[in-house]
Amino acid sequence: MKLKKFNLNNLTKGLKPWTPIDIATIRDFVIRAAKFDGKYHWHKHDNEDELFIVFKGKIKIQTKNKDIILEEGEGIKISKGIEHCPVSIEPSIVLMFEPLKLKSKGNK
Repeated sequence: MKLKKFNLNNLTKGLKPWTPIDIATIRDFVIRAAKFDGKYHWHKHDNEDELFIVFKGKIKIQTKNKDIILEEGEGIKISKGIEHCPVSIEPSIVLMFEPLKLKSKGNK
């Protein structure tokens, strides 16, 4: 198997808002990158956890209980069943680690 490195700075140039790209897969999981610009929609994942890591920028993850602000280098795990709404405070690049079968659309 040939090893192939990737460069997040190059891969994330020209991303369209809320249109994730797959960076790498590990077994049944994937690391995705997406441009967060504006507000997504309220949703939840009934069977999967989701991990957000801010690569560039600043975002807010709204939940019914509280809002969580994430700056560059910070991340959070959103457990399955928690309704949430990602919002960019500024245009941001976010890495998401999630099951490969999850299509980043949520249940709602």
